[in-house]
Amino acid sequence: MIGVLEAIGSWVIGFLEFWGRWFLLSVKAVLLAFKKPIRFKRYIYYLASIGADSLPVIAITSFFTGGVIALETYTAFHRFNAEYMIGAVVAISMARELAPVLSALLVTARSGSAMAAEIGTMKVTEQIDALEMMAVNPIKYLITPRLYTSVIAVTVLTLISDIVGYIGGYVVSVYLFHVNKTLYLRYTQNLAEMNDVYHGLIKAAVFGFLIATISCLYGYYTKGGAKGVGESTTKAVVTSSIAILIFDYLITYILRLFNL
Repeated sequence: MIGVLEAIGSWVIGFLEFWGRWFLLSVKAVLLAFKKPIRFKRYIYYLASIGADSLPVIAITSFFTGGVIALETYTAFHRFNAEYMIGAVVAISMARELAPVLSALLVTARSGSAMAAEIGTMKVTEQIDALEMMAVNPIKYLITPRLYTSVIAVTVLTLISDIVGYIGGYVVSVYLFHVNKTLYLRYTQNLAEMNDVYHGLIKAAVFGFLIATISCLYGYYTKGGAKGVGESTTKAVVTSSIAILIFDYLITYILRLFNL
């Protein structure tokens, strides 16, 4: 019994310690963006690294996701002669849920792991200590640019994912199942709303924030040499992915609460 209580207490302390560190690092990273010097080149570099380099894999994933939605819904809608409503289902599903979540998970796997590994390597090789010796704030230099560019990149990638996913659904519906394209587009316009897009973009911005802060946090507190870098990278990807799914539910619930 005592061992169980010790295990629970240890887990609670570790949980609170992690989120306490996360909160402090996040606040510092956000506020330090407004302190000079502002290194715009680093922002541009990370925007290209996180955003532009992730575009091909997200575009491919989104195209086939939209196509799969059309394939799965066609059978049910065909029974009611309502195939032309597939477009609305694809558009709303991608905009509100699939585009932000898939984009965030792919960025986590690709860029979040890279953030944790790079910063973790700098930590164990004492490069972060060297930055401090040169009077360079490591949070401002390493984490702040990644934080802001991740929010922007995931938001833009989600918007692109919406468009590409809808195109995937259109191609499958119109060219494979020969759905009337005029009705397909008209019912999409009638049923899908801009609120659906805003819903997904809000999620995307939050997900981008979570990816950058959690990944950088694990990298920043890495210990134990090369093995520690590997463990931090794995934990960063797993924790970020779980956080994305949990916050996906919370954001959806809050937006539903306010009828958004």
